[in-house]
Amino acid sequence: MSEFGVWIAIAFGSILSAALFVLCTLPVIAILQQGGYSGKAFVRWYCRKGNMLPRRHNLLTLSLFLLTALFCLCFSFLGARYAGLVSAAPFCGTLALYVYASRHALKVPLKRTGRALRLLVAYFILTAGVCFGILVGLGYASEAIGKELVSLFRFVPLTLVPLILPFIAATANFIMKAYEVPRNRRYIARAKRKLAESKCVKVGITGSFAKTSVKHMAAQIAGTKFKVIATPASYNTPMGIAKTVFETGLACDVFFAEMGARRMGDISELCDMVSPDFGAVTGICPQHLETFLSLENIKSEKGVLAQRTKKCVLGSSASELPANDAFVYGKNFGAEEIICSADGTRFQLVLGGERIPVETVLLGKHAAEDIALAAALCHLLGMTKEEIAAGVKEVKPISHRLEKLNGNGGVVVLDDSYNSNVEGAKDAVETLKLFTGKKFVVTPGLVELGVIEREENEKLGASLVGLDGVILVGETQVLPVRNGYLAAGGEEAKLKIVKSPTAATEAIAAELSAGDCVLFLNDLPDIYN
Repeated sequence: MSEFGVWIAIAFGSILSAALFVLCTLPVIAILQQGGYSGKAFVRWYCRKGNMLPRRHNLLTLSLFLLTALFCLCFSFLGARYAGLVSAAPFCGTLALYVYASRHALKVPLKRTGRALRLLVAYFILTAGVCFGILVGLGYASEAIGKELVSLFRFVPLTLVPLILPFIAATANFIMKAYEVPRNRRYIARAKRKLAESKCVKVGITGSFAKTSVKHMAAQIAGTKFKVIATPASYNTPMGIAKTVFETGLACDVFFAEMGARRMGDISELCDMVSPDFGAVTGICPQHLETFLSLENIKSEKGVLAQRTKKCVLGSSASELPANDAFVYGKNFGAEEIICSADGTRFQLVLGGERIPVETVLLGKHAAEDIALAAALCHLLGMTKEEIAAGVKEVKPISHRLEKLNGNGGVVVLDDSYNSNVEGAKDAVETLKLFTGKKFVVTPGLVELGVIEREENEKLGASLVGLDGVILVGETQVLPVRNGYLAAGGEEAKLKIVKSPTAATEAIAAELSAGDCVLFLNDLPDIYN
């Protein structure tokens, strides 16, 4: 083969290898996406004790190494060049088989956003460059050494690349930030200008929990009088708000912006962007303590919204936050005489010194408190008590937030799978216990609680005592839940630990019959499992 032909073969081999390697490690890109493209968070997750993905990559590497080396040896009679070509078959075949076997490995699939696709291209180019460098380096090394055995196995070291692929992906992510960060800043700046030019009333909603619920409730109540736009789902970052601004054009009377925070400065950034007229701080708990480091930091950060708005609604656990003009739960508004049942919640909505009887299909004590918060916000927007009472009737269940569903065979499903927190989990378990029939819970535990994570998961486990079945999903995260359950007198025979949600569904299916109830509590994304 001519020298030019050799270079073409190496380039082709590099591209093919890189394409297969990238396909094998698509979950890596999805995990980066789930973690907000934080390279440090991804590396910590990947190197975490008990993580199964590195083990899979190790097994893939071992399989590639042994099969490629074996084929080189078995076909050595053809000569080093042709033996190397033959060994490409098991190499490519093993990678293709791994891609097929792991196609359903993620609970949360990779979202095909522009940023994810750009990262994939960068990852592929970087991987192809690494493969090309390895192939060229090994070729020159085998010629320099000049021994037949070295020449025969000269491409086998390429099989070790899966061991470094996650770190290549993290490097590609780091490189792409040079493009992505300025691009995002320009996009957010354009949205900020559009928000400043808009004549709509802007409302910011933050808190350690119930942000999305209160936002949707307030939007549904206010929507009976005003033209309303709210950030969809859990869009609570600058990019999420900016996307909402451009997709909707802000053609509304009232704009509700959910404001999330993981670190100090996040709420200030969102307030700078939105310039909210009114605000609501739903409550304070140790959620995200892992990144905030202390409860005082959480209070300080959430309290920024209360100080940056004309008037701010404060939930019961946020009542002491300093505010320009506070509308406080238990003082200016509230929910009293709360009666919870398996069919809904009844309570007295207290607003402006008056009591309004309210009945809702929403479940749990927190539903009454959340409706009171939303009603208080709408009161600040100028709605009358009669308009608010009529609007409350329009409030519908919110997906994955203690949503009551009818399952197969007459089984009741309580879907509280979205990002549970300490207070929400407690209320969800109490609601489950209101149902008749056998009662089961499926949960992976609670996360992002920093130094108190183990303690809170043990408390969660203790609260599950008395249920007819407890299914814990995961490997390392669920151990404190298990320990808390058993220490509080839970029966080990009623406890099962499984590795995946699919396995949990299979484990519980045989136990359920008509009239039974199962609570799915906090379905964590892959980055926490």
